[in-house]
Amino acid sequence: MSTQVAILAAGLGTRLGRPFPKPLTRLTTGETIMARQLSCLRSALGEDTRINIVVGFKHDLIMEAAPDVTFTYNEVFDQTNTCKSLLKTLRLSADGGVLWLNGDVVFHPELMSSLLPELDRDQSFVCVNTSSVAEEEVKYILDADGHISALSKQVVGALGEAVGINYVSAADKADLIACLDECAPEDYFERGIEMAIAGHGQRWRAVDISTYDCVEVDFEDDLRAANALLDGTAGTTQ
Repeated sequence: MSTQVAILAAGLGTRLGRPFPKPLTRLTTGETIMARQLSCLRSALGEDTRINIVVGFKHDLIMEAAPDVTFTYNEVFDQTNTCKSLLKTLRLSADGGVLWLNGDVVFHPELMSSLLPELDRDQSFVCVNTSSVAEEEVKYILDADGHISALSKQVVGALGEAVGINYVSAADKADLIACLDECAPEDYFERGIEMAIAGHGQRWRAVDISTYDCVEVDFEDDLRAANALLDGTAGTTQ
């Protein structure tokens, strides 16, 4: 079975302030964030990769821009956060694990290829950057066995930050779905992961991708950093 991928692209993207969905923001290369994601995913995972995009805000624009994928509509995109978008796409997924990413992540193309061994292991993981721990980002800490024990913006003593690329294994998916269903509408999907870890004993790995450029575009400064990455002027991490 080919890898299943979900892209969360339903949000309003108010912090970047564009009149269209943030994944359609054009980069200096001429491609959009979403087009680059799709290209990198198919290059690393294969052209037969099953990709589902969760849409909401001005969904027709995204659907027109990516006619060769499937879509899930979050009809309450303006009242819910990423936990409910992820819930919808996981419920509709086929058997097996699911790799998902936020629709505003720009990353080095080799990053996705580096995850192939992790996907083959079929163990749930969160991609993290250990070289940066910004206050406003989702951060993490590990338990005594080296697995994630907390994952939120409020984590104290963080070891690094999540970059918005994650994988739930086939074995963990049903319980994660149940936890996402229990989440409050305003929760990020990371809250569902925390609940699955605490309530169901799930063991999520932190996969360090710090050697690759990866930028989650929330603000204009992030967009500049993403374009610097593409221009080859960024450092080894962002």
